[in-house]
Amino acid sequence: MTTIAIAGAGQAGAALAAKLRGLGFDGRIRLFGAEPVAPYQRPPLSKKYLMGEMGVDRLLLRPERFYSENRIELALGRPVTAIDRDAKTVRAGDEVVAYDHLVLATGASPRRLPAAIGGDLPEVHTVRNLADIDRMAPAFRPGRRLLVVGGGYIGLEAAAVAAGLGLTVSLLEAAPRILQRVAAPETSDFFRALHRDNGIAILEHTGLERLEPAHPGLTARLSDRRVIEADFAIIGIGVAANDALAVAAGLETGGGIRVDAMGRTSDPAIWAAGDCACLPFRGAMIRLESVQNAVDQAEAVAANIMGADVPYDPKPWFWSDQFDVKLQIAGLNAGYDSVAVRHGERANARSHWYYRGEQLLAVDAMNDARSYMLGKRLIERGISPPRGSVAAPDADLKAYLG
Repeated sequence: MTTIAIAGAGQAGAALAAKLRGLGFDGRIRLFGAEPVAPYQRPPLSKKYLMGEMGVDRLLLRPERFYSENRIELALGRPVTAIDRDAKTVRAGDEVVAYDHLVLATGASPRRLPAAIGGDLPEVHTVRNLADIDRMAPAFRPGRRLLVVGGGYIGLEAAAVAAGLGLTVSLLEAAPRILQRVAAPETSDFFRALHRDNGIAILEHTGLERLEPAHPGLTARLSDRRVIEADFAIIGIGVAANDALAVAAGLETGGGIRVDAMGRTSDPAIWAAGDCACLPFRGAMIRLESVQNAVDQAEAVAANIMGADVPYDPKPWFWSDQFDVKLQIAGLNAGYDSVAVRHGERANARSHWYYRGEQLLAVDAMNDARSYMLGKRLIERGISPPRGSVAAPDADLKAYLG
């Protein structure tokens, strides 16, 4: 009997196992997860789950009976710890399991502050899994003081939730502006104003020298010699691919676990999908950190294991909820050289359209689902309206779709 072992029981691992059964795979599926809970959604963790609006049962991607009914063997709390490529086995706990195909869906982990500058203080948290949220949840009480380190989407979302719960929030960003790595200045300006209007103190171009214990809480010493007192801190300075298994097994890595367009690693019996995978896109090797990519790539890998032999063609999209703003992103803006701003029908609705030369690359849409859907369709079809038309609010961009 053919055995497919999946290392990682997150969004990608669960989607891959389900797709294999949906495609008619009749062999053995072993799904190994590091956490003691069945596969669950991560985006609601720092929002509805933290705020008490969603329990663990509603976080689950599928009821636990789904796995037994579909003969998917869940091994929870038992991560894969080693791969023997010659023997085609993996080790999980005290068990050695033979595989015909192995899929690495190990995800990514938050980058942490070095212990030397206070990264291991008990009041310092990261946002990634259930245990992280359960550990920090008691600190989210009105009047408490939160320091957020990092002005990317993770940090901004954490800040927005905290402010909404009545905490006093300060956010540090070492770069000249928030969202500098992932968005245009226009998008940074929009979210800076949003957060400041909701009482959050944003300090840009300001580094963190160190965190020190205080009673209560902690003291943050900043690069400009200012000092911030806080009860606890959340670190949102990005994530790194969980590629240690691949490195130890001698697979090709670099920015993640490197795969070809089919999802194969440098070992033809081993595949990778989700946040840990570094895949070809527009002539470069990139990682796509999103639920959408985790599911789509995992399902593509499942099909290719079954013999489809069809390259995965990413169609990136992302989202972020902050206060009363829903940000929807279509495409990837890497390499853009200009931005067209389009105002929506409502006062707080707008979109930013990224161009490289005359080519439309991506769209950031704030409270403007119509522009998001239109931009997404245009990008996927390779159609680029002139920037002047995009900036004209009365222009009918739908006409470019034919």
